Amino acid sequence: MVVDRDGDLCTGTALTHELVLTAAHCLERPERYEIKAFQGGGPIAISEIARHPRFDMKSYFANRATADVALIKLATPLPEVIVPAALAAARRVKAGERLVIAGFGTTADGSDSGLGQPRMARLTVTGRPGSLQIRLYDSKTRNARPGLGACTGDSGGPAFESQTPRVIGVVSWTTAAKNEAGCGGLTGLTPILQYREWIVRTAKRLGAPLQDH
Repeated sequence: MVVDRDGDLCTGTALTHELVLTAAHCLERPERYEIKAFQGGGPIAISEIARHPRFDMKSYFANRATADVALIKLATPLPEVIVPAALAAARRVKAGERLVIAGFGTTADGSDSGLGQPRMARLTVTGRPGSLQIRLYDSKTRNARPGLGACTGDSGGPAFESQTPRVIGVVSWTTAAKNEAGCGGLTGLTPILQYREWIVRTAKRLGAPLQDH
């Protein structure tokens, strides 16, 4: 969990015990952020934050694709019980492909219900996925009525390949069914495709090089 002093929460993915991948929009405010490995866990201080230089908050708020990825260097390592994830190969996903998202977000829009409890959902790639944005939906509801998907607090969380526990995208935004505001419709990802080399290079600069890239 990526939290600030106001209690706002995003999700992150451990790439090493000292490095967390999350969404850039989660770290945009001039706040003091910290990491919690699990609900009730003690805070872990952050030593440095690196947002992708091409991330643009105005584009994000205007619902335009942007480089919504960031890295967090920790001042002290995560607990050994945390197993870091590897990055997927730089590739495009296909419509109909299944991905698994995970996060600490709420179970209902506008509510704190479930906040801080880790959950996962298997979703399906829809539309014409490109190199800047991926849209997912629950194959049982297909964005026509409420279904599974990310919600408040899941931003920054991982999207894993279905067959391997490798991160292929970062949760960036959500809609309610029929593209209304809220949760349970579409889940939007920022794919790592165009940003993978930046992640690898920046991890090395931060002193937390990735072992499997």
